[in-house]
Amino acid sequence: MTVVLYHNPKCSTSRNALALLRDRGIEPTVVEYLKTGWDRATLERLASRTGVGMAGLMRRKEAEAKTLLDAGADDDALLAAALAQPILIERPIVETDKGAVVGRPLERVLEVL
Repeated sequence: MTVVLYHNPKCSTSRNALALLRDRGIEPTVVEYLKTGWDRATLERLASRTGVGMAGLMRRKEAEAKTLLDAGADDDALLAAALAQPILIERPIVETDKGAVVGRPLERVLEVL
């Protein structure tokens, strides 16, 4: 099974997701999205596969994301903001052949293994 972890190593939940995967003998492909940035196709795919849409991928703890969401920004506006500022996307996100989830709470990661 292919497992991709969209990861922020400064985030404890993201680090815990990586540890959970490794504890289960899974060595995921790790994408440090703050370094690589996002591309439109990946964000659109993750929004669809997680079932939460772009709004559900946004990190409400980030002021700009909260402002956009509170203003009812559409998917295009949310995508543009996330492409410009990768930190606006929630983490961790785990994607496998079975689907994708935002790993909050951490146990959600188990749903796609």
